Amino acid sequence: MTTPTWDPAQYLRHAGHRARPFADLLARVPDLPGDPPRIADLGCGPGNVTAVLADRWPTAHITGYDNSAPMLEQAEAYAGGRLDFAYADLTTWTPDETYDLIVSNAALHWVEGHLDAFPAWLDGLAPGGFFAFQVPNNIDAPLHALMRELAATPRWKPRLGDVLRHEDSVHAPAVYLDRLARLGGETDVWETTYLHVLPGEDPVLDWVKGTGLRPVLTVLADDPEARDAFVTEYRDRLRAAYPSAEYGTVLPFRRLFAVARKGA
Repeated sequence: MTTPTWDPAQYLRHAGHRARPFADLLARVPDLPGDPPRIADLGCGPGNVTAVLADRWPTAHITGYDNSAPMLEQAEAYAGGRLDFAYADLTTWTPDETYDLIVSNAALHWVEGHLDAFPAWLDGLAPGGFFAFQVPNNIDAPLHALMRELAATPRWKPRLGDVLRHEDSVHAPAVYLDRLARLGGETDVWETTYLHVLPGEDPVLDWVKGTGLRPVLTVLADDPEARDAFVTEYRDRLRAAYPSAEYGTVLPFRRLFAVARKGA
């Protein structure tokens, strides 16, 4: 899997749809034990949902962590007071202080071996603190399957064969429940499928340009002709898989949620 370069403006084109799962996740997180609370947002991206944490817990000291310089630059617009941002690689990040909430929104599927990080992350929580995350769990959807199929064709396989995320980038819900419960957390795991109604021409392609297609766009960045050829062929496949209606194009999108509370 290739580490993608991120385009905050493209990502934020669907900010409302992307932020809704985070709101649904936070709705299952009750009051935090700290006064004031200490919060880490892992994979904070452009900072727009990190700012939601500050609205929910206005006295908290919140740090958003990300490994993308463009995303962190965009996030700085939200910095101030008790909200700040810092570089971190989630494949190696471990808490260097005690947190009341470690939260992650649509990031862990980019972190290989993220299950192995859970023990250290829960160790970094205060008694009664929470670890909460949501990730897309739709790697089998046409959105991704068509991309992988195209990347595996003879024309593209030499350049894109090992670029995209694999089917095991997100585990089954029961795997997360078992792992977190065995670590001593009171755990709640669930899934939700959103039916996003997207406006405009080729909106599913526009959506995926901000997320799942980023590794392809990164690898082909120095070859615009090849990049455009891949995107055009992929677009045509998406049009067949996600037909438009008079009210827009429906993108079914399944997400996995987990909230684990550390014992007192």
